[in-house]
Amino acid sequence: MARWLGQLLVLAVVAGVALTALATPASAHGQLAMSTPAKDSTVKEPMERLELYFTEKPAPNAYFTVTTPSGARVDEPWSHGQPKRLDEPVTEYNLIDGTWQPNLYHTGFPAMVPVAYWPEQGLYVARYISVASDGEKVTGEVKFTYKGKMSKPPKGWKAPTNEPDPALLAHAEPSTAPSSAPSAGPVLPATPQATPQAASSNAPQAGSGFDLSVWLLPVLLVVGVGLMVVRAARRPSPRGAEVRKRPTGPPGKAPRGRPATASRKPPRGARAVKTAKRR
Repeated sequence: MARWLGQLLVLAVVAGVALTALATPASAHGQLAMSTPAKDSTVKEPMERLELYFTEKPAPNAYFTVTTPSGARVDEPWSHGQPKRLDEPVTEYNLIDGTWQPNLYHTGFPAMVPVAYWPEQGLYVARYISVASDGEKVTGEVKFTYKGKMSKPPKGWKAPTNEPDPALLAHAEPSTAPSSAPSAGPVLPATPQATPQAASSNAPQAGSGFDLSVWLLPVLLVVGVGLMVVRAARRPSPRGAEVRKRPTGPPGKAPRGRPATASRKPPRGARAVKTAKRR
């Protein structure tokens, strides 16, 4: 019974996690869609710049860094670039009338981050912090391995020491924002720059199909758990089955397979013979 209860508990936890994950999809806009170089790729030739493509135009005060395997920064001030069609469309969600509505994005808006030089071979990390048009934070990193030719810093090079805009941190990480941060938020695009294809997602019928996919799996999980509970409750315990299998018979008769124990009192005839011999 304890084993059944353990399995039921595991199923209940899995169902709860699935329900939470399906009921609250990622809602942030302006997320990273693709990059050059790609995540976890290998670069064999020096690159003049990194290109990070987002589903929205990055905020003007967005923050980008590129660090070497030893932790030194080699990035130069970034700039916006020309939009580009994504290799694969990206789906993001909008909360409309209490229902998550999917939007499909085909266009990427780049941040061009120049790399001053390549002093080492190994793992490089490009990090970014921005804010989307809906006020959600946009943070992450792109890691790649560099195995190309190493180079020296350009003449007069000084590693950047700038920090993220306090107003940017106030939106991206409210719990760690400095107390002296200005109350005004970062300058953001007036409207999303992306070109979502699902323009009809605002219609009521668009949300009905999505609701079915969101709740179908949790309902099936709950039904499965209920069936297992009923089955476990009806199954007899091993101890009860063992008791029922014990043989029954008239008193004094040993069960099959076990020799009967001798009686302590001898029969009457034997006692009479023994008395006659003594006389």
